[in-house]
Amino acid sequence: MRVLVIGAGGVGSAFISITARRDAFTHLVVADVDVERAQRAVDEAIDSGELDATQQTRLRAEQIDASNDTAVAALARKHDVDVVLNACDPRLNPPIFQGAFAAGAHYVDMAMHLSEPHPTKPYEKTGRRLGDAQFAQSPLWKNRGLMALVGMGVEPGFSDVAARYAADHLFSKIEEIGVRDGADLVVDGYDFAPTFSIWTTIEECLNPPVIYERERGWFTTRPFSEPEVFTFPEGIGAIECVNVEHEEVILIPRWIDVERVTFKYGLGREFIQVLKTLEKLELVSTEPVEVRGVKVSPRDVVAAALPDPAELGDHMRGRTCAGTWVRGLGLDGEPREVYVYHVVDNDWSMSEYRHQAVVWQTAVMPAVAIELMSSGTWFRAGVVGPEALPSEPFLDLLDSYGAEWEWLEYKDRAPLVTEN
Repeated sequence: MRVLVIGAGGVGSAFISITARRDAFTHLVVADVDVERAQRAVDEAIDSGELDATQQTRLRAEQIDASNDTAVAALARKHDVDVVLNACDPRLNPPIFQGAFAAGAHYVDMAMHLSEPHPTKPYEKTGRRLGDAQFAQSPLWKNRGLMALVGMGVEPGFSDVAARYAADHLFSKIEEIGVRDGADLVVDGYDFAPTFSIWTTIEECLNPPVIYERERGWFTTRPFSEPEVFTFPEGIGAIECVNVEHEEVILIPRWIDVERVTFKYGLGREFIQVLKTLEKLELVSTEPVEVRGVKVSPRDVVAAALPDPAELGDHMRGRTCAGTWVRGLGLDGEPREVYVYHVVDNDWSMSEYRHQAVVWQTAVMPAVAIELMSSGTWFRAGVVGPEALPSEPFLDLLDSYGAEWEWLEYKDRAPLVTEN
C-alpha cells in the first residue's frame, strides 16, 4: 500500500514508526508544512534500528501546504498513492479530503469535519454536526469507487469497532452505548501538560456535547454535563467522566441499532477548571486578534505556550484506556453490560517505538485499518465510519501490533451518576 501521511506531528510521526515495520506498506510519504519536521519523522523511524535496508528505502519526506487542496492532489499523484491519511487537526480536513478525492485516492482521517453550533439554541439542538459536510459527498465518492474512512483513530475509531463487535457477538439487543476514555497518566515536572493536542481538546470539550436517543434523534447539552464515575479496568480505577462532543455519537447510530449513545471523557476536575478559565478569558477563540501588528488566534497562542504532547513521553508514566461500554440484552436474552477496551502503557510504547502512549494508541488504529484496506478486507465505497465494516479482522490484526484489546463483563461496575 502506498500512503501519503499529511501532518508530521505526534500522531503522524508515530504512524510512520509503526507502519515502516510492516510489509503491507510499500511506500510511505510523510508531508508537513515544515519539511524538517517531516524528515525527523523519517529519521526517527530509521534510527530505531528496527528497519532493514529495503524498509528504509520506502520512506520519503515532503513539504506541503495542507490548506491547498490542489497541492494535496498534486503530491498524492506525484507518489501515485493509494491512500491519503489526514494526520492534521480537523481545521485542515476540507482541503485534504477534497485533494484526496481529486487525486483518485482513498482517504482516512481520525477526526471528522468540524461542527457548527445551532444559531439560537446551541445547548438543545444540533447545528451542522461533525462530519455532515463529508457525508453529503458520499455519493460522489461511491460513484468513483473510492472509500473515505472517517473517524479512524482510537476515539473515534477503535471505539466504533468495539461497538460493532459488541453488536455482532455479545448482544441480542442494545439499549445504550457509551464511549468512555480515561487514564492514570502523570506528566512529571509540569503543572499542566495535556497529552494530546490542546487545540483539538478545546474544540471537543467546549463545544456543545451531542447525545443520541432514538426517540429524539441527535440533541445537545452543556459542556461537562451528566458527570459520572466510571471504573476503568486493569487498575486504572474510578475516574469522573463528563459529556463532550465526539464523533462516535454521530457515527454509531448510522450503522448500529441502539437506543442511546454518549461519549464521556475522564478529564478530571482540575483539567475542566483550566478549560473553563481559558474560555472565560476568551483564549479559546480561533478568530485572529492583532497583537503589536501581528494577527494570531488566541487558541494558537495557548497551544504554542504549552509543551508539545509528542515530546512528553520521557516525562510520562501510566496508562491510557479507550473503550466502549455497552448495555442491553445478551445473546441469552438476559441483561448484560460489557466494556470493550484497549490499554497502552507509556513505558511500553516508549521502549518499543519511542512514542508516548496517547499518540501511539491513536496512530496504530489507522495503521491497522489501512493494512486491511491493502488486502481488500476492509472496503466500502463512499464516506463510511469504522462500524460500517467487519470488526473481527480489525481486532485480530490489532493484536499483532503489540497492544491487545480486551473485553470484560461490567454489570457490577456500571457508571455511577454524580452531582455537577
